[in-house]
Amino acid sequence: MTFKDWIFSIHPEGDGYSGQWQFPHIFTLCLCIGIILSLAFLFRNKNQTTRNNVVRILTLCILFFELARRIVNIAKGEIVDLHTFLYVLLPRPWCAISCWLMIFAGAFPKKTLWNFAAINALLCSVIFFAYPSAGFNDRHILFENLYSIATHALLLISSVSVLTLKVGDFRYKRETFCNGFLKELILLAVVFVYGVVELKLNLSTDPLYFMPIAGNEVKEILGLDSVPYVIVYSLFLCVWVNAFYVIPMLWKKFSKKKEEV
Repeated sequence: MTFKDWIFSIHPEGDGYSGQWQFPHIFTLCLCIGIILSLAFLFRNKNQTTRNNVVRILTLCILFFELARRIVNIAKGEIVDLHTFLYVLLPRPWCAISCWLMIFAGAFPKKTLWNFAAINALLCSVIFFAYPSAGFNDRHILFENLYSIATHALLLISSVSVLTLKVGDFRYKRETFCNGFLKELILLAVVFVYGVVELKLNLSTDPLYFMPIAGNEVKEILGLDSVPYVIVYSLFLCVWVNAFYVIPMLWKKFSKKKEEV
């Protein structure tokens, strides 16, 4: 295999296989957990600036892979019109959107951006590592495989680190409710509007997996009809987002009661 084959992800015939929960998958997940625990142990007592910079370094690693993939895709010479240009340059699936949310949070380190980026990144990385449909689906790890594995691993590490290093601030009401949870809700609405724009521009068939259509992997795994799927999707998303705020609130109340006792 030449370097050109590797960088352009030209797989040899018969290279595909089901790599879910095989050694590379399990090893990568264990490595992520090890890095998360190590970062939490080494930096948990450092000042806020240091903890922020740890996560920002992780976002720079995500930026490296995102830029590298676009450079490689441009080098393939397949951009022939505006549609293919947008297809290559824009983040299309939710995972890629989460990568850029983490990048923007690192570039503009505000609590709202860290919160929202972590919510999205952890969701996408958990789903990926539960049953990856990319990255581990070939015997040879070529560039596209490496990109998928590395970015999802970095999403998992950075999103959990936002929590463990207290980079975010998951409170419904910070200074005010409008300056707290409401901002994250607005950003969530913006992401879904972006997903609809992708559909209208024919850049993706279902970027946020909210379309109850054939080919929706989540819908097929759950085995639900269209209406039940939309209901379950909405309820799950509501529970997932609120869990980031409810769990810290309950933990704080439990700790306070424990101290009083």
